[in-house]
Amino acid sequence: MGNSSHNGSPVQSVDRAVTVLEILARAGEAGVTEIAAELGVHKSTAFRLVTALENRGLVAQNVDRGKYRLGMGILRLAGATTARLDLVQESRPVCEALAREVGETINIAVLADGAALYVDQVAGPSALQTRNWVGQRLALHATSNGKVLLAYLAPHLLAECLARPLERYTDHTLVDAARLEAELVDTRARGYATTVDELEIGLTAVAAPVRNLDGAVVAAVSASGPSFRLTPLRVPEVAEAVRRCADEVSRRLGAS
Repeated sequence: MGNSSHNGSPVQSVDRAVTVLEILARAGEAGVTEIAAELGVHKSTAFRLVTALENRGLVAQNVDRGKYRLGMGILRLAGATTARLDLVQESRPVCEALAREVGETINIAVLADGAALYVDQVAGPSALQTRNWVGQRLALHATSNGKVLLAYLAPHLLAECLARPLERYTDHTLVDAARLEAELVDTRARGYATTVDELEIGLTAVAAPVRNLDGAVVAAVSASGPSFRLTPLRVPEVAEAVRRCADEVSRRLGAS
């Protein structure tokens, strides 16, 4: 296994660790001796690999037989991917309908490493040369999606986020934690968040929460467009459409 010129290198260790997972996926369970034989390594090396994977919950030991099998950590990793794929699949037709209704760009974002990770985007009919945000991580405090994700965070996690310095993107970015917290209270009360010129001058966005089967907020859906089109007068009407879209996506994800 691996290239001999990378002997003992981190790349080879990763390669071997993945092979261990593949062996267990195929065989159901295996002992250190079998794993070592298949990898072509010493038993002590195989044991170190298995122990490292066990420490991260990716492998579990069947104590009675001393054999190893895949652990629950694998489900956690796969679940994150599956949940995101389900979210995109279930939300796409609803977001396409919303884009046609409001004529603006629709985005779906989830919380990832303290940022809003944009996982899908549908451009509205009047959106000219829309920037594609998919795959980008944007600031929670400066985006409407991010404000929604912040608003429904557990209190201790929200406190952690607000304790960090908030980056200023424009003169309108909310960088004062107390003011941002007050806005998050408003967001929860009315069921949607807005940003006006806070990430970029001339950009307005409105977002609402998407919930899963347990009622937990797992994503946010937003409509964004130029501030000259998304005027203060128009925002409530667009917000209502975004909320209906978010509720429909939530229903599709199993929320009651």
